[in-house]
Amino acid sequence: MPETIFTKILRGEIPCHRIYEDEHVLAFLDINPISRGHTLVIPREPAETLDQLSAESAAAIGRVLPRIARAVLEVTGAKDFNILQNNGAAAHQAVFHVHFHIIPMHADGTGLGIEWRPGKLADGAELASSIAGKL
Repeated sequence: MPETIFTKILRGEIPCHRIYEDEHVLAFLDINPISRGHTLVIPREPAETLDQLSAESAAAIGRVLPRIARAVLEVTGAKDFNILQNNGAAAHQAVFHVHFHIIPMHADGTGLGIEWRPGKLADGAELASSIAGKL
């Protein structure tokens, strides 16, 4: 895996504002936040995208993500939030180390703006069957 800013943060070469850490996960404030309390949650395991992450690291993130989100909301006073996780350059991933963003949506409108353009499901039964067959 290529060297990233997160690799350097994990090794202690670059400082961060740590919120949480354990043997599998590190959470810290984003230095370019979209809103107050914008937090990054990363695995210690080096993996570029979620599909490359081990079940153990994925489970570790899953166990702490709700708890960290609750703390961010309580401290910032936000009631709503987004969890964002991008995989690959075309999907807007900028740092190629798995990471989850917790982005509070504040009453003043700061937070993540998303334009959602839904389509129509044309081949649902066939697609679902094909995906399920790969599991």
